[in-house]
Amino acid sequence: MRRDYLLLIGLGLLLFFPFLGAVHLFDWDEINFAECSREMLLTGDWFRPQIDFEPFWEKPPFFLWMQALSMKMFGVNEWAARLPNALCGLATLLLVYRLGTRLHDRLFGWLWALAWMGSILPHMYFKSGIIDPWFNFFIFCGLYGFIEFRWQFFCVKTPRSFWAKYKYLLTGGVMLGLGILTKGPTAYLIVMLVLVLYWARYRFKGRGYLKHMVIFSLAASLAALAWFGLEVLIHGPWFVQEFITYQIRLFTTQDAGHGGFFGYHAVVLLLGCFPVSVFAVPNLWGDRQSEDEMLESDTLASCERSDFGTWMQILFWVVLVLFSIVQTKIVHYSSLCYFPLTYLGSVTLWRAIRWNVYPKVSGILLAIGILPGIAVAALPYLGQHLDLIKPLFAKDPFAIANLEAGVVWKAWQGLPGVLLILSTLAALYFWWKKKGWMTAQVAFVGGAAFTSMTLLFIVCNIEGYSQRAAIEFYESKSTEDCFIKPVGFKSYAHLYYSCKRPLTGDVHIDDMDSLVHGHPGRNVYFVAKVNRLEGLPEMPGCHELYRKNGFVFFEKKPR
Repeated sequence: MRRDYLLLIGLGLLLFFPFLGAVHLFDWDEINFAECSREMLLTGDWFRPQIDFEPFWEKPPFFLWMQALSMKMFGVNEWAARLPNALCGLATLLLVYRLGTRLHDRLFGWLWALAWMGSILPHMYFKSGIIDPWFNFFIFCGLYGFIEFRWQFFCVKTPRSFWAKYKYLLTGGVMLGLGILTKGPTAYLIVMLVLVLYWARYRFKGRGYLKHMVIFSLAASLAALAWFGLEVLIHGPWFVQEFITYQIRLFTTQDAGHGGFFGYHAVVLLLGCFPVSVFAVPNLWGDRQSEDEMLESDTLASCERSDFGTWMQILFWVVLVLFSIVQTKIVHYSSLCYFPLTYLGSVTLWRAIRWNVYPKVSGILLAIGILPGIAVAALPYLGQHLDLIKPLFAKDPFAIANLEAGVVWKAWQGLPGVLLILSTLAALYFWWKKKGWMTAQVAFVGGAAFTSMTLLFIVCNIEGYSQRAAIEFYESKSTEDCFIKPVGFKSYAHLYYSCKRPLTGDVHIDDMDSLVHGHPGRNVYFVAKVNRLEGLPEMPGCHELYRKNGFVFFEKKPR
């Protein structure tokens, strides 16, 4: 067992830590959070998050604290900004291996860990700088604490101390509270929906269930009040009120540029969590535990195993339905589904290996593996023949100008797509031959290699089209005492990559109105998109510096 943990740590270090800083942070989310963390270090105010040195009430500070500590140790850079999530990836591997071994056996522990390493988005998010990996980790740990407590509540009859009896419930509540401190009360909403639906499944029967929910909620509330309560006590309710208002608005209205159809997240999870999503499909509803499994397992473990599958099904559907209803559609909103998906997919593979049960997933495995593989394999060719895809963006001058970036594509950069196709075909072959363990190894090793190589070979080129021209401009001004203002689009990149410092004079001097009509006393640079110049060419004293890849850069010198 110790050898397994060491091997998992080695695999986590190999997969999640190298090349974290190989590409710039992406607008909005990655740069948004990194900038908040950078400003924490710069101002010394670790209590209240800021963006552009103004209060930032959209997120609580727990993840920002982790990121700021990383930057304090390793410098303000992309690697440090993404390091907390790489550590989360390592913690997740160890957690699911431990739980998989406890619920099933050592084989299942490895399958569950491999599912995280070898599925596209679950792997990819551990190499990002967004909040969600730790947010999901805390929610899952909190929910598992409640589940484990209920199992022991019914099964352990010997007298125990208060702590021995309630430690899982209280610890789970604290972990849920950390989830609230990481991203907000959505953590509590999700877990409460899961708990209530589980209770409703058994017609609201269950000794002590309501009492345990209350104790669990109190533990979560106390942990969350470590920051929310102190914020209100020290600064008054304004900041928290704005935070709550923002959360409600996010649920009820569509954020600009982040709309989508109702089934958006179902498609994202099916495609983005390949290959484990394919194996999870047979277990998303109903109890699929076989009679052989029930008879050959010890009764208690079998009951817990079946019950945990029910919990994971409820968690999956709660998250999927909730964020399908939410008007704002962003890929990572449904990322908590990665825990139940990887578990339920591992169940299919485990039953194939242990009980020779092979559901019919070949068609969907082939379709989902081959099509993305072909798309990625074709990218270098399309990159070398942009005229083939330019007609698709004929109505978007900014996108057309993006494609003019001097990005160099080589044929070998399509290797990740070829690898995904080959691993999918090999996994399909072994599945047909009823060799479940070989299927799992080939599918997940192929998925891990595809994801790592895509991040290294492909994403850097995509970034070259989308934002690199603007970021290079911001970096070139990082040592100049100037103002930089994006016009006509939302961005945080100019703050982070120009290393903006707090203003020492009039705090409103870099308002758009002040920069256009006032006397800021230093150079002002405006950045616009080619299709939205917002009157900058006609602005008195403002002249165009140059254009690059869809971005237009203007300078206004002080009078």
